[in-house]
Amino acid sequence: MKKTLFEVMEDSSNSYPRTSKAFTLFIMVLILLNALAIVLETVEPIYAKYWVYLDIFDLLSVFIFSLEYCARLYCCTEDPRYQHPVFGRIRFMFTPFAIIDLLAIIPFYLTFFVNDLRFLRLIRLLRIFRVIKLVRYSKALHTFGHVARDKKEELVIIAIAATILIFLTSSLMYYAEHEAQPDIFSSIPASMWWAVVTLTTVGYGDVYPVTDLGKALGAVIALFGIGMFAIPAGILGAAFMEEIEDQRDKAAICPHCGEPISTRRYPNKRE
Repeated sequence: MKKTLFEVMEDSSNSYPRTSKAFTLFIMVLILLNALAIVLETVEPIYAKYWVYLDIFDLLSVFIFSLEYCARLYCCTEDPRYQHPVFGRIRFMFTPFAIIDLLAIIPFYLTFFVNDLRFLRLIRLLRIFRVIKLVRYSKALHTFGHVARDKKEELVIIAIAATILIFLTSSLMYYAEHEAQPDIFSSIPASMWWAVVTLTTVGYGDVYPVTDLGKALGAVIALFGIGMFAIPAGILGAAFMEEIEDQRDKAAICPHCGEPISTRRYPNKRE
C-alpha cells in the first residue's frame, strides 16, 4: 500500500503508469484552477457575486492539498533518503518541495488563530504558493531547475557583475545629475532605480538625465545594459539545448540492454 502510493505520487510506477499520469494531471489542473480563482477574487464584481462558490472551491482545494501533503509524509519512508520512520519524515518536511506543499495549505489553517483583518489578507495572499507546486509536476520546470543548477557558477558571476555595474552607473549618474535634479537623484541609492531601469532597457521615463554629461553617460550605460543582460539569455539558451539533447539521448537508450533503440531496431545501420 505505502509503496504503491509512493510510486503513484512520485510518478515512478511501472505497474500503474496511467494512475500516476492521471494523478499528476489532476493536481496540475487543480493548481491552475486555484491560480485562476485567486485572480478572479481580485475582481470585485465577480467576487461579490460568486464568493460562495470561490470559498467552497478554496475549501475543497485545501482539503485535497492537505491529503496530498499527509500522503507524501506517510509514504516518504519508501525513499532510501528518508527511510527512518521519524527522522526521515522530519528531514523530508524540510525539503524544498515539502516546504512549498506546506505553504500552499498553511494560510487556510492560520485563519483559525488570527483575527486581524489586515493579517488575514496577507495570509490569503500566501495562497499564490500553490502555483509553485507546478514545479514538482512539470518536466519543463524540472529541466529549468537542472539548467540553473548546472550553470549556477556562471549565473552567480553574472549577478555579481550586474550588481557592480548597477553600483558604478548609479554613482556616476548621482555625481552628474545631483546638482541639476537634487530631488530625483538625491542619493546613490535613489539613483539605483534609474540605473536598473536603464540597464534592463525598460526606461519608464519617470527618471531621466537632463545635463549633457548625464545624457552621455545614459547613452553609454544603456549600451552596456544591452550586452550585460543578453549574456544570461545566451547561457541559459545554450544550456537548455544541451539538457534537451541529453534527455533525448537517454530516452533513446534501452533500459534493459543499454543499447540505442534505433540500433536494436535496425541492426544493419550500425556504424
